[in-house]
Amino acid sequence: MTDIPVSCEDLVKPELKWNRRYKCPWTKWEFPNGIYFTIKNTLPDERWRDRSNIPDAKDLDISLPVHDPDVDRLKNPPKSGVQATWIGHASMLVQFDGINVLTDPIFSDSTGPLLAGYKRYRGPGCSIEELPVIDAVVISHNHYDHLDTDSVRKLNEKFGDKIVWYVPKGIKWWMESMSCKKVVELTWWEEHVHNLGVTFTLTPAQHWSGRYLLDTNKSLWGSWVIRGPRHRFFFAGDTGYCNVFKQIGNKYGPFDLSAIPIGAYYPRYFMEPQHINPKEAVDIHKDIKSKKSVGIHWGTFKLTKEFYLEPRVQLKEEVKKAELPDDSFVTVQHGETRMFGGSECH
Repeated sequence: MTDIPVSCEDLVKPELKWNRRYKCPWTKWEFPNGIYFTIKNTLPDERWRDRSNIPDAKDLDISLPVHDPDVDRLKNPPKSGVQATWIGHASMLVQFDGINVLTDPIFSDSTGPLLAGYKRYRGPGCSIEELPVIDAVVISHNHYDHLDTDSVRKLNEKFGDKIVWYVPKGIKWWMESMSCKKVVELTWWEEHVHNLGVTFTLTPAQHWSGRYLLDTNKSLWGSWVIRGPRHRFFFAGDTGYCNVFKQIGNKYGPFDLSAIPIGAYYPRYFMEPQHINPKEAVDIHKDIKSKKSVGIHWGTFKLTKEFYLEPRVQLKEEVKKAELPDDSFVTVQHGETRMFGGSECH
């Protein structure tokens, strides 16, 4: 991994390589590695031994319950603080400073290309019908579990041009093919002022993109910084660990709330360049100067082979090891709504 400067004067930029494919500055993850990943994920290997042990639905209802959403609370969020509802995986409804934002929305029972997708073992924490009016959606990259065709279509049908879709470079054409009317396409560090006075900025992440065998890294990927008049929110998307998060923290921190992935990391020899584990999630929490963080990207789809509750357990251990307050970086249950900062008064 190559260290990068953390001063704001020398911000790392995405690099276009041959055939207009993006190169991740910190890894060798580039074309044709997307093909390699797809094939490798289907081959037997002792290091891919399945430890997930996902139980049946009855036991899951006890260990990993899905709550009915508090619809009135979603439609009438408090005037101060950041209200967050975990829908599942990397999907979260975040409400602050008068704006309702969805991150990487996926409400479908399964995701992925035909015959090669993933089926969710925990349902979404709320339905599209139960959502309040959505002002903006941020997309981190175009992998199927983060950019879901059916969810985009249904959100577009319900909210139409009320939604502004924020996407990395190279995804706008796909959004427009889905009849999305307001699409803002950004590159790393590029900003867009929303009409409610909230600024959206695409920031870097260590990952890759691709929906087909031959389109690896044809579009960009990233994390998102959302700054309102009173509060700041960070969405990490999918990422491996690198020093760019110190740069994000120096430029935009501190954050009132961050959504940081904690799952889909085993086996490390293969997943480390693209997915952080709970320890690295805590490192990012500190790097970006987050006051509070919520662990996402776990407990919904079986993407990798770690024990299904391990991300939650290990996060608690890593928070303790880092000598951080217990409530500084937490997990919430599917459908649970929690306030961070501010008050519950409307």
